[in-house]
Amino acid sequence: MASLRLSCRHPVCSKLPNLDHVQHQQLNGLRKVDFPGKKKTGGIQSMKRCVVERSRTEQRPAVSLEKEEEETEHSVEFSMTNSIGGKEAHVIDTDEKPQIKIGHNIVFVTAEAAPYSKTGGLGDVCGSLPISLASRGHRVMVVSPRYLNGVSDKNYASAVDTGSRIKANCFGGQQEVVFFHEYRAGVDWVFVDHPSYHRPGNPYGDVNGAFHDNQFRFTLLCHAACEAPLVLPLGGYTYGENCLFLVNDWHASLVPVLLGAKYRPHGVYNDARSILVIHNLAHQGVEPATTYQNLGLPPEWYGALEWVFPTWARTHALDKGEAVNILKGAIVTVDRIMTVSQGYSWEITTTEGGYGLDELLSSRKSVINGITNGIDVDDWDPASDQHIPFHYCIEDLSGKALCKAALQKELGLTVKPDCPMIGFIGRLDYQKGTDLIRLAMPEIMQDDIQFVMLGSGDSSTEQWMRAMESTYREKFRGWVGFNVPISHRITAGCDILLMPSRFEPCGLNQLYAMRYGTVPVVHCTGGLRDTVANFNPFTNEGSGEGTGWTFSPLSKESMLGALGVAIQTYREHKASWVGLMKRGMSRDFTWDNAASKYEQIFQWAFIDPPYIR
Repeated sequence: MASLRLSCRHPVCSKLPNLDHVQHQQLNGLRKVDFPGKKKTGGIQSMKRCVVERSRTEQRPAVSLEKEEEETEHSVEFSMTNSIGGKEAHVIDTDEKPQIKIGHNIVFVTAEAAPYSKTGGLGDVCGSLPISLASRGHRVMVVSPRYLNGVSDKNYASAVDTGSRIKANCFGGQQEVVFFHEYRAGVDWVFVDHPSYHRPGNPYGDVNGAFHDNQFRFTLLCHAACEAPLVLPLGGYTYGENCLFLVNDWHASLVPVLLGAKYRPHGVYNDARSILVIHNLAHQGVEPATTYQNLGLPPEWYGALEWVFPTWARTHALDKGEAVNILKGAIVTVDRIMTVSQGYSWEITTTEGGYGLDELLSSRKSVINGITNGIDVDDWDPASDQHIPFHYCIEDLSGKALCKAALQKELGLTVKPDCPMIGFIGRLDYQKGTDLIRLAMPEIMQDDIQFVMLGSGDSSTEQWMRAMESTYREKFRGWVGFNVPISHRITAGCDILLMPSRFEPCGLNQLYAMRYGTVPVVHCTGGLRDTVANFNPFTNEGSGEGTGWTFSPLSKESMLGALGVAIQTYREHKASWVGLMKRGMSRDFTWDNAASKYEQIFQWAFIDPPYIR
């Protein structure tokens, strides 16, 4: 399929750096892009100026020195904390070399955050990573909408009205939003309240499709997120200007644009940094060009968001293809760009995976990094999982066989301990490769295996699952819908997890599977490539290495080949199979591990001046 190609004709966008220019700037320690037309006259509002001045004097309580001396024969260690430029420095002095760890004021901006709101991996990341960063000494705020849909309202029961209201100047007037707040697990959870967030459905749409006013709803979120650190005295004092904004996907991508266009011309957020985290590049927030005037940005900044569709993608001969692309605006203004796996950080710079932004992303390749998501190891732990009937661990795997027998019995399948049981968990759509499973199922059913699928989505695939269950009563079970306890029991009870995704920015099910000793067979793409090591039985003096199988290209024959090798290994090489299980269970996919890698990116972000200032 042809990709959309970026074409920006506005004189402002022509000033954006190309690859050589960006690299040249970084080699010289300078990364600054000044858009023409920026003026430094006047303030934002007198109220905001007062807030900013107050925040400068209320950054932190009085400096606290805590010295703990432990005398030994060789060294004396001192510990002290101090406030440095809005960041908390933890200094450890020894006889050898001081070690300094900087604690940042971090602001996550996201459309969803578990357990308050969640439709996929974005909610998991923004619900777990902030807690891990807070436990490592950072001050963390998460800003997301307060969705009231009659179903998840109880999720916000502990959030209280802060009494703070702001008016965002966008969409032809001043839109008032209210801030709610809950302090939980060391994190300030801030919820932006507005009537547009009070409707049935998920954060983005309902049974009739996506909400038509999503641009309005998430523009409000971005304006509110920029004001929250300045106006909310959480814990007695504001976060202030020296923040690090982590903006997630297109819904939060106006934040770095607002920092450069609205705040820095008036001396606010001069030392702040912003990092764009791309969870799924396919969604970019593209709307007609005429909507730019609604975003609350100066006219001269139009080039940062300008997007022109190629001729073949236009609706008719008179269509100029002009649009605004909110995600593009973040790409050209943030200090750094991150993806949720190393493999995906490369894929988004290719024609196949860039969705028309590949050339622009390639021009910023030097500041793109990928970090694999973590998982909640307390919720997903075979030794204590409340959703599975028997528990087990890497030292004692006997409980897994019992979980398999219990799953077979629950699904009405014959209890056969030596029969390979294959599972699929996920959305039933084109991205997840369910069409490939449908194509290969006649060949799969010829073998002595059992297959179970859990998911919802494409209606024709749902009907196919029901038909398959009727045709292969002894081998196939399909569960239409999504059920958390069942997903845990399938993960624990199956021997093999199949994931033939066309693209997968990170993927979580393969991480859950490995933690439960279930061996993944996956398409070699994105985060699946990064996290599943291909099995090699001939290394380590015959003990082998790897945690599963990857296949490429994405074809029925390739998938059946990898699945066939996995089934053969399960039947004929039990020792190798146990090694696969244990190596997968020993992998470290904790959020604390991911958080330590994020801290390195934070350090790099503050080395250079802001990219746009």
